[in-house]
Amino acid sequence: MKILLPPSETKRTGGDGAPLDVAGLALPGLGSARQAVIDALVDLAADEDAARSTLKLSAKQAHEIAYNLALRTAPTMPAVDRYTGVLFDALDAATLSAASRRWLGTHVWIHSAPFGPVGALDRIPAYRLAAGTSLPGVAPLRRHWAEATSAAIATEQPPFVLDLRSEAYVALGPVPAAVPSAYVRVVTEHGRALNHFNKKSKGMLVRAFAEDRPRIRSLRALRTWAEGRGIILREASEPGVLELVVTE
Repeated sequence: MKILLPPSETKRTGGDGAPLDVAGLALPGLGSARQAVIDALVDLAADEDAARSTLKLSAKQAHEIAYNLALRTAPTMPAVDRYTGVLFDALDAATLSAASRRWLGTHVWIHSAPFGPVGALDRIPAYRLAAGTSLPGVAPLRRHWAEATSAAIATEQPPFVLDLRSEAYVALGPVPAAVPSAYVRVVTEHGRALNHFNKKSKGMLVRAFAEDRPRIRSLRALRTWAEGRGIILREASEPGVLELVVTE
């Protein structure tokens, strides 16, 4: 099984890893697409006014332009540690055992806007780029990433993909129809969609996976594991959608 997570707008700065190694990231077939976005971000960052406008940054956020300017040389850290925010705070990967972190590295992709999906333990620098941004010199990110990312996922031939991304990041790389998958929506027991608990519940779900390190190769196996954990994952009315049921 592979799990697809969205990134977070908020990130830790710094790191103690070597500069970004694009060739060493998961899904290596995305190398040229990654280089194109990195080049565009670095070039844009050389013009602070243009970068602020394109990235929609406030004056207080202007310092984040420097992250993009240094994409090729900045220190890195594992992606699962780079991101902060509700989902990643609930996952709390730093407190997992070494075995659980290795499981994340093998089974989890985090879908970033500049690098596409990367492995949870792939080392990345801090950056600023949202899924809906239009970069000069690059096609709109949805067009730039979607076909290449879907093809890269297909090449990996995962037996099953659990998609926990937001719709904005699904658009940057839909799971190909040939790959068995399920998209997760967080709801109450009565079926009402939950925004407040959405990210937290997904983070807790991934932490449970990492703690148990199950071998899941099908939707049936996933639901069997969830039932044993007391997690309610039920099929929604739409094909290919699972509802993660939580109490408010």
